[in-house]
Amino acid sequence: MAVVGYVLKRILMMLAGYLVAVLVGLIALVVIYMVLSSLPSAPGYFELMQFTPVAVLVVPPLGMFVYFLTIVVTGMQTLVFALIAEFFSLRSFWLHMLFGCAAAAAGFVLLWPDAPDDPERWADMGIIAGAGLVAGLVYWLIAGRDAGFRRPLAQIKQFQEKS
Repeated sequence: MAVVGYVLKRILMMLAGYLVAVLVGLIALVVIYMVLSSLPSAPGYFELMQFTPVAVLVVPPLGMFVYFLTIVVTGMQTLVFALIAEFFSLRSFWLHMLFGCAAAAAGFVLLWPDAPDDPERWADMGIIAGAGLVAGLVYWLIAGRDAGFRRPLAQIKQFQEKS
């Protein structure tokens, strides 16, 4: 029974880590666009992207739509990556950052399937992948440091001694 409780705790940590990581990834995306829009030869739409958070704050349903859309397009690949990390007890922050980067880039390709053929979208894909790196780090901080469905042997012995 204790093992089931531990697995449920890990699943809840995965879910909480994912939801917070998506939110922080969206914030990182806005910050990256703001920084890049200040460069001298930045494309004009970078400036438009830095004002998107104002629209999201003024119209909360729009913000919820963006958050939900991000969860939908990144959810499946993130679940696969999280389960791989949990089953193999992968706790490296670099690996979680790489998983976040790959999940964000795959989500971008799901939204714009012709993105690899359009050279103007490569910059956007890089920016979104950078935000995915930040999201992967946040996920690692919340759920990835203790990844693993199996309890360490010391915790099992400690639990048995208390019973």
